[in-house]
Amino acid sequence: MALFVLGDTHLSLGGSKPMDVFGGAWVDYVDKLRAGFQVVEETDTVVLCGDISWGMSLPEAKPDFQFLQELLPGRKILLKGNHDYWWETVAKMTRFFEAEGLENFEFLHNNCLCYRDIALCGTRGWFLDVEKGPHNEKMLRREVMRLEASLKAAGDREKICFLHYPPRYRGYTCPEIIALLEQYGVKICYYGHLHGGSHRLAVEGVRGKVEYHLVAADYLRFAPKRILP
Repeated sequence: MALFVLGDTHLSLGGSKPMDVFGGAWVDYVDKLRAGFQVVEETDTVVLCGDISWGMSLPEAKPDFQFLQELLPGRKILLKGNHDYWWETVAKMTRFFEAEGLENFEFLHNNCLCYRDIALCGTRGWFLDVEKGPHNEKMLRREVMRLEASLKAAGDREKICFLHYPPRYRGYTCPEIIALLEQYGVKICYYGHLHGGSHRLAVEGVRGKVEYHLVAADYLRFAPKRILP
């Protein structure tokens, strides 16, 4: 029984947006994911930190979920990324997964989930480094509220936080999200979103009161990172 994390699988088994076109590490990335997932056993839990599928709807993303179920028969916790256009309300997604026989999927969204006695908290996150404006400011406020709801739901448990967007990278910080992590005593945070040349911007290790790690699939060579035994 172990806890793993991986972000940005970017699957497109039922669509037309495979990541192979970007070359480099992404060539044959589905086969690389198959190989990387071999370290995961049926009793393990895997957190997927967003950008899971390019599907534009739940039915279009279904082959990607089936792929994940085949290779990860155990517990799978999904987090929304900026490219998860298939994402619906938790109630709609739960009904779809049940109707399609997709088992052991859970959603980290306005809530917290537990691994043993540890609270798994998180949300998509957001940042304002590129374009500040009413829309982006509204999205950030919403994500801050979702993160705080998740952290509050954890109560006094030890907390691990998962985000899609990095709360900080070289040259940028999101003070609103970082403040929440520190306020609620989060000791470690895993995030995705950064690819290719952007890996050099990643913050790894302790900054302030929190330890940060990038878990994008191409950064981890398409093998999930073991967090806890």
